[in-house]
Amino acid sequence: MKKNLQLSLVKKIINIVKQNKNLNNSIHEPYFDKSEKKVLNSCIESSYVSTVGPFVKKFENLIKKFTGAKYVVATVNGISALHISMIVSNVSKNDEVLIPSLNYVGSSNAASYCGAIPHFIDSRKDSFEIDVLKLRNYLLKVCKVYKNKCINKKTNRIIKAIVPTHILGHVSDMDSLLKLSKEFKLKIIEDSAECVGSYYKGKHAGTIGLIGILSFNGNKIITTGGGGAILTNNKKAAQEARHLTQIGKIEHQWRYHYDVMGFNYKMPNINAAIGCAQMKKIKFLLRKKRNIFYNYYNKLKNDKNFRIVKEPKKCKSNYWLNAIILKKSNQKIIDVICKKTYQNDVHVRPLWQLVNEIPYFKKNPKMDLSNSKNINKKTLCLPSSPNSIKL
Repeated sequence: MKKNLQLSLVKKIINIVKQNKNLNNSIHEPYFDKSEKKVLNSCIESSYVSTVGPFVKKFENLIKKFTGAKYVVATVNGISALHISMIVSNVSKNDEVLIPSLNYVGSSNAASYCGAIPHFIDSRKDSFEIDVLKLRNYLLKVCKVYKNKCINKKTNRIIKAIVPTHILGHVSDMDSLLKLSKEFKLKIIEDSAECVGSYYKGKHAGTIGLIGILSFNGNKIITTGGGGAILTNNKKAAQEARHLTQIGKIEHQWRYHYDVMGFNYKMPNINAAIGCAQMKKIKFLLRKKRNIFYNYYNKLKNDKNFRIVKEPKKCKSNYWLNAIILKKSNQKIIDVICKKTYQNDVHVRPLWQLVNEIPYFKKNPKMDLSNSKNINKKTLCLPSSPNSIKL
């Protein structure tokens, strides 16, 4: 991309954000009104601000009703939800887990917490989804299925699971992934951290595989400050997940007895209180997010230097972050654009560093990642805050 085109793009982004009343210059900030203050005051007055209190159960039920999941376990954040989901999926020491390299680091860290080895896989050329056909051809070469287990012929390790990450709110091609998982005996753990309100063929993200997770970090569509949730339709998985998030404590009115080494991952009542207030306006916020996308789309769709990312077929996206993919770009160009927009108080950002390039993952197994490298250096996320949108 030539310098004059870079400047033209910078000006276009700045003008759209600053001159349009329907946009805010932040990448994504939470949307609050008086309802959050009201429930927080109620929670504080009750004195139940930690892991005991009624708001956690209420929040779980709201998420259950909204997503259609049979079971919901609220956690302190999305990564803790991923960690527990790995354990419940029987991911253990020296297992391999297939994880996209074009990704936030959370799912790879969670696998590592279990002593497992992230095995990095590629994305499609034209989107953020896993390239399922390319992955299948790769697995046919490097793996064998023996006694209902997928074995890496090079390392002799079991490949236990695959973690599709639904990036920026766009749900992956789950039909193809379900077929792949059946063929290679893989458990599906959906990283739906960015997908509250995203659907695939009418099913909410995170409810299609064995188990899935959501994040309620401060930059998500709804927030609990810090928080996450485990979604599953499997009763046994749900029971194990809840037990592990509560330090493996055996329920009793006054005794403290434990039967497994668990984790202090249960969502505090005060965070859940915020979540309850947020859930009351989830449909309103999702309408706002879709309006932001169409605002961008109508103004950028005819530019030949890039394309704006649309929801995939069969997917209804929450459009958590809007993004453009440049026709020609590299890391230097992305940095120049980010620097100049930030100088004008307009916040854009690239995607993440490819996970396989993080120093402590550089020696991990990986397939050819050329698509991930290509799309990563061409993608820019645009300001997508729900604040100031008027419906």
